[in-house]
Amino acid sequence: MGRDFATVGVVGLGTMGAGIVEVFARNGIDVMAVEIADAALQRGEETLRGSVERAVRKGKLSEQERDALLERVTFAVGLDALSSADLVIEAVPERLGIKQRLFADLDRVCKPEAILATNTSSLSVTEISVATGRPNQVIGLHFFNPAPIMKLVEVVRTVVTDDDVVADIEALCARLGKVDVTIGDRAGFIANALLFGYLNQAISMLESKYASREDIDAAMKLGGGLPMGPFTLLDLIGLDTAYEVLDTMYRRGGRDRRHAPAPLLKQMVTAGLLGRKSGRGFYTYEKPGSPVVVPDEATPRPGAESATAPRTVAKVGVVGSGTMATGIIEVFAKAGFEVVSVTRGAEQSGRTLDALKTSLNEGVVSGKLAEGDRDAALNRVTWSATIEHLGDVDLVVEAVVEELPVKKALFASLDEICKPGVVLATTTSSLPVIELAVATERPADVVGLHFFNPAPVRGLVEVVRTIRTSDETVATATAVCQTLAKHPVVCADRSGFVVNALLFPYLNDAVKMVEASYSTADDIDHAMKLGCGYPMGPFELLDAVGLDVSLGIQRELYLELREPGFAPAPLLEHLVTAGYLGRKAGRGFRDYSKR
Repeated sequence: MGRDFATVGVVGLGTMGAGIVEVFARNGIDVMAVEIADAALQRGEETLRGSVERAVRKGKLSEQERDALLERVTFAVGLDALSSADLVIEAVPERLGIKQRLFADLDRVCKPEAILATNTSSLSVTEISVATGRPNQVIGLHFFNPAPIMKLVEVVRTVVTDDDVVADIEALCARLGKVDVTIGDRAGFIANALLFGYLNQAISMLESKYASREDIDAAMKLGGGLPMGPFTLLDLIGLDTAYEVLDTMYRRGGRDRRHAPAPLLKQMVTAGLLGRKSGRGFYTYEKPGSPVVVPDEATPRPGAESATAPRTVAKVGVVGSGTMATGIIEVFAKAGFEVVSVTRGAEQSGRTLDALKTSLNEGVVSGKLAEGDRDAALNRVTWSATIEHLGDVDLVVEAVVEELPVKKALFASLDEICKPGVVLATTTSSLPVIELAVATERPADVVGLHFFNPAPVRGLVEVVRTIRTSDETVATATAVCQTLAKHPVVCADRSGFVVNALLFPYLNDAVKMVEASYSTADDIDHAMKLGCGYPMGPFELLDAVGLDVSLGIQRELYLELREPGFAPAPLLEHLVTAGYLGRKAGRGFRDYSKR
């Protein structure tokens, strides 16, 4: 029978510590909340009371439940108050020396059978444990912020943590209504190891002026489906915390350059730009601690993106017959553009028309589209089996197979057929746009328009300019996206653009984690969904995208950037070679054949 945790101590009552106190008190456990000084204790008590009062206002707690919760919490200054605690969790600043000194003191104060836990997100639990005389009773218990809401807890065992300690903590997590993932003591554990490499890469992307902070944030929300963009998240976490996590992971995790803190991050921390808590980070806030963003000198003003007037676009050609082409046809037709759809013959045109009708009818059934608007959209589309009919369009969007020779041949043909001034756009997600531009005699008119699937639903379009693309072409592409009610993100012609360049290395890192037998695909998916709020775990996403597609994109990123950390995981290559391609093949990281 597992031990009964009647009293739990929490040391450090910042946002995280106060949240952990609330989690235990909500679940009927008496809590001793400890700080080192009266002022810090008062702030911690105010944080806890503010949180439970918000819960009452939102109807998530009754007044009686609030009062009972607060009665279970005793506030005290000094560690001596923890002498009778069955479990003590520390949530002090993320510095190894501070935590080691604290654990040495806890070892002296706490009863011999007490379990000592650290809420560290990146430091070595082993190094913390050896500061005590009971390293076998030390464990990592990593809650996620805000602790009362986030379901995940990473339970981190060292090589000497007793099995019964792990079992007792896992049972406690279940009692708290949390989902636990038990892992070994490795830098960043699961969630931070995957999250912070992505965040650091986003900072480097901004530092190189590849795209603006607003565009990168919008790209990952609208294109990647994430709950918030990387810079909004970094400001919420705290840039000083992010720097410490990355620096620790770099030193402990094999000195992978993906975790070497970007110089811009260190400069901002040195300058005191720490995010929301200081009132300024990547964004400027109304006041320290406020979530309200206010304009600053880096915030683009309406109309400031380009002083160049766009060309008029009334008629659009779409070349291709797959799901993406059909979605793009629908988007343009519903927005009022005349559309010429070019496919390889009547049979493909028929299939594309049927798919278009099905999608539009679904819009009518769901109430998102009136019958008259559906009929008008269908009437705006004409069908052709030859690109010769694109001679009078103002914009051509190709959505053919993702093979460079095929696309280059198409662009060379479009160059001969289309009238001067036509914008030639590619929907490629991974190929160099410049390769297509130089296949024509009008590279200034060639641009990338990377829609996301399904195009009628996803709100992002990456507008990719090459070094030869004119300002007028970019302005035209941007204006068209706005007419389509899409959010245009302008970026340079670099492998992966914004979304794929940030998303696929993260997926590749997850594969490497499974490859190293550090965790399972299921646990990693749980960690990213429950700990970071991602809509899908990395392996769910890999199987949905297709492992072959993912491998192809990762290879392109590696070939261009030549960073060792971007090299495709051998496990991913082996699975693709074996025909494990994801959902479409019935087998990927999971078996779909019996589902």
